Amino acid sequence: MRYGVTMFLTDQTIGVVELARAAEERGFDSLFLPEHTHIPASRESPWPGGGELPEFYWRCLDPFVALMAAAAATERLRVGTGILLAAQHEPLAAAKAVATLDMLSGGRVTLGVGFGWNVEEMNHHGVAYGDRREVVREHVLAMRALWDEGEGEFHGAHVDFSPSRSWPKPTQRDAGGRRAVPVLIGGGAGPKMFAHVVEYADGWMPIGGTGLGRAVPELRQAWEKAGRDPAALQVVPFGSFPTPGKLEHFTELGVTEVVCAVLGTTRDEVLPQLDAIADTVAPFRAG
Repeated sequence: MRYGVTMFLTDQTIGVVELARAAEERGFDSLFLPEHTHIPASRESPWPGGGELPEFYWRCLDPFVALMAAAAATERLRVGTGILLAAQHEPLAAAKAVATLDMLSGGRVTLGVGFGWNVEEMNHHGVAYGDRREVVREHVLAMRALWDEGEGEFHGAHVDFSPSRSWPKPTQRDAGGRRAVPVLIGGGAGPKMFAHVVEYADGWMPIGGTGLGRAVPELRQAWEKAGRDPAALQVVPFGSFPTPGKLEHFTELGVTEVVCAVLGTTRDEVLPQLDAIADTVAPFRAG
């Protein structure tokens, strides 16, 4: 099992380069960053976390730019989005940005994508809330076509382009030998979520990790029923607060990676948390 970290980096927090280097120095395998392009000031969508929306939601860094800085400052640390609001990205441009990041990082990118919750934010991007799942699906499938094929094309209800050339290609390859960046879909368990994971992703990124004892076997069943390689499925609990008991449970379930939440803003708040998380996961890494 691998271990990563995630936090909302902003213009007021510890810098991305310092955080990435500190994570790598402490033996972490990955750094994941969230995104919101903006938060409409007169919003109506309730925050899933409850209460007032924290300020870091509208101050967070662009993930592609920040992750490139993190990758350039480290040697082995994987970098990923957690999560990218894929419906809000034009897929032709996003495919090139992701492939470029993968090439320049030496094949160290994981693309965590999600459907989103902020109706007003989506509307500003021209995305109807009710269409978001299908838009994400088509955007990811379109990006995959551009990554793998010399002349990729896609024809759908929300994305439609004729055979087109787009380079660079990702450095990584999937289990079938195709050029691709690993895609994880974030969100809660359920038949709709698992249908998306099974069709066009490499794994699932559940938030926190509650309820995995029931959900993971259900996902594995759907995965294998679709004829996909059982060994290829990735399950990556995201934003988790690790404890020995929780990590033992994740290990028993065959979780592939745990992305641990880091809170705070300044280096004096963040670095001790990295130390504490590293101490918690050390016995499991050694085992």
